[in-house]
Amino acid sequence: MAGGGVNRKISAASARAHTRKAKQTTSFNLPSGLFTKILLVLSVGALAWAFQAINPPPPKICGSPDGPPVTASRIKLRDGRHLAYQERGVPRDAAKYKIVEVHGFYSCRFDTSNLSQELVERLGVYIVSFDRPGYGESDPNPTKTVKSIALDIEELADQLRLGSKFYVIGFSMGGEVIWSCLKYIPHRLAGATLIAPVINYWWSGLPTNLTNQAYLQQLLQDQWALRVSHYAPWLTYWWNTQKWFPGSSVIATSIDNFSSEDIKLLMKIPMKNLAYSKQQGEYESLHRDMIIGFQFHETFLALDICFHSRM
Repeated sequence: MAGGGVNRKISAASARAHTRKAKQTTSFNLPSGLFTKILLVLSVGALAWAFQAINPPPPKICGSPDGPPVTASRIKLRDGRHLAYQERGVPRDAAKYKIVEVHGFYSCRFDTSNLSQELVERLGVYIVSFDRPGYGESDPNPTKTVKSIALDIEELADQLRLGSKFYVIGFSMGGEVIWSCLKYIPHRLAGATLIAPVINYWWSGLPTNLTNQAYLQQLLQDQWALRVSHYAPWLTYWWNTQKWFPGSSVIATSIDNFSSEDIKLLMKIPMKNLAYSKQQGEYESLHRDMIIGFQFHETFLALDICFHSRM
């Protein structure tokens, strides 16, 4: 009886050992190096997705086979780019005041002052407005800088023979361009006007308490959109096209950032040029505008420029 019990115990132990061996034999083991290869493939796929997400599509240049037609008067700049412009007022040769108007963000040469013909004739005013690079029918400028747009204005004035000095007026984001003119071509300016100008909140020389206060009055989504343009400009396109969280409210044409009085005025202004202004692509118009407008760039002491220009 005792011997039989021992045999039963041994048989049970053998069965358990056999079961453990069977489990070990049937467990799944990846072949050597396969896990590393899978991880590598997933990493490459993620990088490829990220590269596509942050890189904008090529612009549709006006006059190219897949681009919009050229309908505007244009000049050809020294670097081969074209600048579209529109003239109004009295003839250049008869003008007492020759003015270059600079449009704002998400707009074009048509979105500037609306002076009556009676007024311009009485005062002898000639006005030329132009599409900033990438907007409307002006060629994009992949090497655009704060300085280059001022030099574009100077070359436009020279080709149109506006004389040694002329006036400049900037609206909204075009106000930043006027600061550039004051810094880089002050010898060509008879006068400068900024209307509701945008500033770079990171410019040195401006009172920090005021710039911080103005910055924080924006919608949170706009604060983040500007931070991206400033600190990580290469993410600007992705940030404003992804669907996970809101990008710039201005690009989205949201009215949430406006007061009730502003909204009443906006309802009276036709927004017919929005699609036309970005017809060559959002990146070369809107996104590049944000990058240049709010990036780190050469020291730009706005108050010093204003002081020295008045001396």
